[in-house]
Amino acid sequence: MSALAEFLSVNGYSVAGFDDNDGENVARLTKKGVAIFVKKLNEKVYDELEKSSIIVYTDAISTDHPLFQTSKTKGKLMLSRAELLGKICAGFPYSIGISGSHGKTTCTAMTARSLDGVNAKFTAHIGGMDGVLGNFCAKGEEFFVSECCEYKKNLLKVPCEVAVVLNIDLDHMECYQNEEELVETFRRFCNSAKRAFVCADDERCLSLGDFVTFGINNQFADYRAVNLKEVGQCYHFTVQEYGKELCKIRLKTKGLCNVYNALACFAVMRSYGFHEKEILKGLEEFSGVKRRFEEMGSYNGATCICDYAHHPKEIASTIDIASGLCKNRLFVVFQPHTYSRTKLLMQEFVKVLRKIDNLVVYKSYSAREFYDESGSAKTLSENVGGCLYIENMRELKAWLKRNARAGDTVLFLGAGDIYFIAERIVKKINK
Repeated sequence: MSALAEFLSVNGYSVAGFDDNDGENVARLTKKGVAIFVKKLNEKVYDELEKSSIIVYTDAISTDHPLFQTSKTKGKLMLSRAELLGKICAGFPYSIGISGSHGKTTCTAMTARSLDGVNAKFTAHIGGMDGVLGNFCAKGEEFFVSECCEYKKNLLKVPCEVAVVLNIDLDHMECYQNEEELVETFRRFCNSAKRAFVCADDERCLSLGDFVTFGINNQFADYRAVNLKEVGQCYHFTVQEYGKELCKIRLKTKGLCNVYNALACFAVMRSYGFHEKEILKGLEEFSGVKRRFEEMGSYNGATCICDYAHHPKEIASTIDIASGLCKNRLFVVFQPHTYSRTKLLMQEFVKVLRKIDNLVVYKSYSAREFYDESGSAKTLSENVGGCLYIENMRELKAWLKRNARAGDTVLFLGAGDIYFIAERIVKKINK
């Protein structure tokens, strides 16, 4: 939402907003002259709403929220975040939509950096903070790149010229009747675009149709990474384009998942006619997105790392990376994100988390949902067994003080507020 607010502000619109939480995005927008009201619903908020001609809302807000209800009662033009994104996307000659269950933010940032590296005129809308571009960058009106989420089929509201599907896993299933409906949604996304790129190593992706493919294991992939070499959990590899070796890529981002992200980005850039050597510049300079295996600092010599992983597959992948880098013991603090996801994927979570020797399950981040004991962090911790359940920062800090030592690694995982909790703990400890 903050990136969309910035886009509108840059393009001459008068923008104001309301948020339940303060933070970096609010501070950044405020500095740029955007009025952001935090937490308190006072007269000024309603005055601003009265002046507004368009109301944009996030799916995280309840339809019972007073501002939503007031806007509806007053007959305001109301757009969801995805609907606004779709209208913005339609205004660009070339638009690239990055979708998939995992990796959207990183791949979107990679693509933005690649466009920047070839000096393209582009605008980027990123779901996280790139180290160079932030979550919004406006350097022209030729290309538009954005991530497109499958939650509530929102990706179908964004009319992209190029569609990318990185992978398909059973996530956001509270919005779908079954797996078939989920896969069909991605299929419609691909078919609505002029060109689509899908992962050749993902069976659900391959079932979408006859589109350009990228992969590692599938020898028939149109764009394939070969001669992989692991260097400190980062990968160097050669890109094959339709069987022909083109160039070598040396990534700075950790994990095999980023090879797929880079391949998808490379394939899209090639489809626009960019030379492989031009594309390399942005890819090889890219060092990651905030909250994606981000080193936060240290405590008693223990390295503290945060990652956005909130799905069992993402957790398993991040644990593998951390295990490969950890010199001593690995401690994991996991905060489940939404009760519905935890409930629907309970067995998958249990299977992954039981493999962790030193595990803390932190109180659930409910997001847009009401409490559901069957999908709570407490229930998850009981099902995992042999772990500790914690529900406030004070207890977590005490646990860290008792256990973390020099040479250990503490990994904070989750898409909720665990990042900010970790940030506060690390800063206080270091201070």
